[in-house]
Amino acid sequence: MAKVVLMCGKICSGKSTYAEKLRTELGAAVLSVDEITLALFGQNVGEKHDEYVEKLENYLLLKSIELIDAGVSVILDWGLWTKGERSQIKDFYRSRGIECELHYIDVCDETWHERLRRRNNAVMSGCAGTYGAYYVDEGLAAKFDRIFEPPSDDEIDVKILC
Repeated sequence: MAKVVLMCGKICSGKSTYAEKLRTELGAAVLSVDEITLALFGQNVGEKHDEYVEKLENYLLLKSIELIDAGVSVILDWGLWTKGERSQIKDFYRSRGIECELHYIDVCDETWHERLRRRNNAVMSGCAGTYGAYYVDEGLAAKFDRIFEPPSDDEIDVKILC
């Protein structure tokens, strides 16, 4: 039976890498707002970024239902940085009788900063994959670090320590 796996973790914690591994293991589809945003607009979405992200998330939630109805498991590679976001999305799926798991990538600060450095180097050199990745400067990293609410143990189905 098809299910949904929700990826949770800080920006640049390893969610997309882990999602790709799961995609292969589960035969699932990865739905990534960042991938679509970068493919359409590149690094410079500007002031419309939050508006586009909200519209894409709404679209991908509906698309995920189509995939699940077709028997394809779905991995939402979104980050889900707040408890409110996680609750809302879990309620969305559970109200439709769809199995939903939260996989949390728990990364220590040292590893996180190293991954940010490597990602930024890859972005700057043009070697950040098919659709690229966002460049995360110190201000953006600090902003997302403040926003991020680590999930409580009762929210987590699978915890990956890095």
